[in-house]
Amino acid sequence: MKKRFAAAIYLDQGGAVKNRMDRTLLKEKPEELARYYSDLCADELIVFDLSETDEEHEEAIGALKRIVEASEVPVCGCGHIRRFEDVKKILYTGATSCALNFSRNDNVDLAEEVSKRFGKDKICACVGGAGEIEGKKSILNEFISRLILIGGADDHYQGGTVSAVTAACSLPFMLPMPDAAPGQISALLKKENVAGVFGPLVNANITELNAMKSFCAADGAEVNGFDAKLSFAELKTNADGLIPVIVQDYRTKEVLMMAWMNEEAYNTTVSSGRMTYYSRSRQSQWIKGETSGHFQYLKELSADCDKDTLLAKVNQIGAACHTGNRSCFFNEILKKDYIDTDPMKVFEDVYAVIKDRKEHPKEGSYTNYLFDKGIDKILKKVGEECTEIVIAAKNPDPEEIKYEISDFLYHAMVLMVERGVSWEDITRELARR
Repeated sequence: MKKRFAAAIYLDQGGAVKNRMDRTLLKEKPEELARYYSDLCADELIVFDLSETDEEHEEAIGALKRIVEASEVPVCGCGHIRRFEDVKKILYTGATSCALNFSRNDNVDLAEEVSKRFGKDKICACVGGAGEIEGKKSILNEFISRLILIGGADDHYQGGTVSAVTAACSLPFMLPMPDAAPGQISALLKKENVAGVFGPLVNANITELNAMKSFCAADGAEVNGFDAKLSFAELKTNADGLIPVIVQDYRTKEVLMMAWMNEEAYNTTVSSGRMTYYSRSRQSQWIKGETSGHFQYLKELSADCDKDTLLAKVNQIGAACHTGNRSCFFNEILKKDYIDTDPMKVFEDVYAVIKDRKEHPKEGSYTNYLFDKGIDKILKKVGEECTEIVIAAKNPDPEEIKYEISDFLYHAMVLMVERGVSWEDITRELARR
C-alpha cells in the first residue's frame, strides 16, 4: 500500500483556511489552494467543513465542488454531516470519499446506510483516538474503509496513539502530523496500519514534499514520489553540460517553450516538482515563474531515443512566454489548411461555438432557437436523437449511426451549455470511474 501525504484544507466563511487554529489565513478562492497543493504533489486533499449553519454548509459544498474540479488528486470531504443528504451532497461534488464524525452518534447511525448506498470504499470515519473506537468496532470494520485521526497532532504523534489505534482496530488510518524530522516520518509510514500523514506537516512543507518523499522511499517506506528512472549522468549533454528541454501543456499538448537544464536544474526539478532551468545568459539556475508567478508544475518528464533532449509535460500557470503569450511559438511562418480531427479539440471547439451562441445570440441560428425555446425543447431533442441512434443501430451501414451519434452529441452539448456542464467535468468524472 502506497502511503499518502495529504494536504488539509479547512473551509470557513467562504474561504480556505490553511491552519484551522488560525482562521485569519484565508484565501478567497479555495480552488486555487487545491490546485497549488495538487500541483506540488500532495497525494490527497482532506477538506474539513468548519461551517456552523446549514447556509454556511451549502456555501462550503459549493467550495468543495470547485476544489474537486481544480484538484488532480483524490479529495475527501469531512464535516457538518447531520443526515444522509449531507453525505450525498459531498460525494456528488465528485469527492472520492466522505468522512463521518464518529464522535457524533447520528454519524455512527448513518454508517450502514451510506456505506450500502455509496460503497464502503467511499466512506471514512474521523476519530479522536482509540477511545472513540471502543464499542464501535463492528460498525467500523463492516462499513468503514479508513480512519482519519483528528485532534491535536502533537498528542497523536507523541502519545502512543498509533499503537493504541492499531491495537483497537485493524483499519488503515491517516495520521495528523506536526513538523518532524524525515526519519521520524519515515518510521511512522513504515507501520502497517498507517495509511499516510496529513495536516500541518504537509501544508507547511508542501514545496519540499518531493524531497521528503524521496527520503522516505530511500528509507524503505512505500510512497508516491517522483522516482527519476534516469540520472542526469545517463543523459547526453552538449559541451557545456546542458540538455535542451521542450515544454508541453499536459492537457492540450500545446508546445509552450524550449529551455536548457544543467545537472543542478534537473535534480531541483525532480525533487521539487517545479520546472527549473539553467540560464545561459545569466549563468545561473532559475525557477520558471519565480518572479512572474507563472510557475510550471511538472506532470511528466521523458527523454528522446538518443537521451539528448527532454520533453516535460507541465501544468502552466499563466503565460509560458516572457512576452505574455501563452506559448513562445506564436510567430507563424506558414500554415496549410487542414481539418483538425483531434477528438477532444473538436468537442471543445464545438462546445465553445454553442456557448458563444448562448452568450452572443445570432439571428437565424438553430442553436439559439433551442436556447430560446428552453430546457423542455432541448430535452425533447436529446430524447429524439437517442431514439434515432437506436433505429440507426439496426442498420448494418455504419454511416447512418455515425451521423445520428453526431446529431446526438451536438444536442447533448447544447444541454451541457444550458446546465453549465463542461467537457472537462465529463472527462474528469469518467477518469474517476
